[in-house]
Amino acid sequence: MSGTDWGAWLRVALQLGLLPRDFWRLSLREWRWLTQAHQTQQVQPMRRIEFEALARRFPDHDHGRF
Repeated sequence: MSGTDWGAWLRVALQLGLLPRDFWRLSLREWRWLTQAHQTQQVQPMRRIEFEALARRFPDHDHGRF
């Protein structure tokens, strides 16, 4: 395991207004540039209302696979 807190990184990306698909397309250099101002700020957990809004916007699609 790399020790990278991907959940925290994704929450920051969402706070910056990035879509998940855009977050995953960023290079590490681009990510560091975007988050320089946020490196000293502590990331807050996503609130339930924010999660529910995100889930409605990007629903999981069940394709019958486990």
